[in-house]
Amino acid sequence: MPLGDVFNKNQVKDTNNKKKVPDGIWAKCLGCRSIIFERELARNSMVCPKCDFHHPLTSVERIELLTDENTFREQDGSLTSKDSLKFKAEKTYPESLQKAQKNSRLKEAVIGGSAKIDSVPVVIGVMDFRFIGGSMGSVVGEKVSRLAETALKKKVPLILVCASGGARMQEGMLSLMQMAKTAAAVAELDKAKIPYIAVLTNPTMGGVTASFATLADVIIAEPKALIGFAGPRVIEKTLKERLPDGFQTAEFFKENGMVDLIVSRIDQKEVITKLINFLKR
Repeated sequence: MPLGDVFNKNQVKDTNNKKKVPDGIWAKCLGCRSIIFERELARNSMVCPKCDFHHPLTSVERIELLTDENTFREQDGSLTSKDSLKFKAEKTYPESLQKAQKNSRLKEAVIGGSAKIDSVPVVIGVMDFRFIGGSMGSVVGEKVSRLAETALKKKVPLILVCASGGARMQEGMLSLMQMAKTAAAVAELDKAKIPYIAVLTNPTMGGVTASFATLADVIIAEPKALIGFAGPRVIEKTLKERLPDGFQTAEFFKENGMVDLIVSRIDQKEVITKLINFLKR
């Protein structure tokens, strides 16, 4: 009997008839690699129920998570960046801005305004890493500064949620100037004894870390968030030393006094409410 007759059509399984899992049902955890129902992950504020890995949130999702329903009122939502330096690379700066605006549906890398947290009026700003890596250009610096000024005028707490890769290279020195500008703006809150709370998410790097993100009265970080100024490889080459294990994680910075609290995303609204009530005394 020819060998081919042994494996006839009735005996061989058709591998092309495998059922495919539709998109939008399952998600793979970026931490433990477990397969999770997307709805379950969303209900848990994008925190893995198995390993507590904190997946990224958009700025809109973050505002919905932290503020009371239907209380957020955006300010300065129409501000957009300009190509003052006529930056040239593989893509022009306007092309990068247009792509970021299309993908994120945002005008810039930070969205902010007035809201309430557990019925307490606040001013809140949230950075979005999807917009050119949450980089801080002139508009981001301007919007953060204006949020601080609004909090000062209204005499209400300021909450800033940070997610950034650092300065926006397409704006060169104009971007670096925002470090001093935002630092000066939040310093006025300190003089007026108005509470300022920063929440550092993964990642918070570069000029944002070196300015307003680490000047708050209380600095909260999400578990295992990457925090720092320069990248670890740059630091190792500069120091010519191997960095400690866990360097630039939220846990490392808390242990060394730069971060006050590490708070799971699920508990942040409750913790921020308690901090506001305490700092307002």
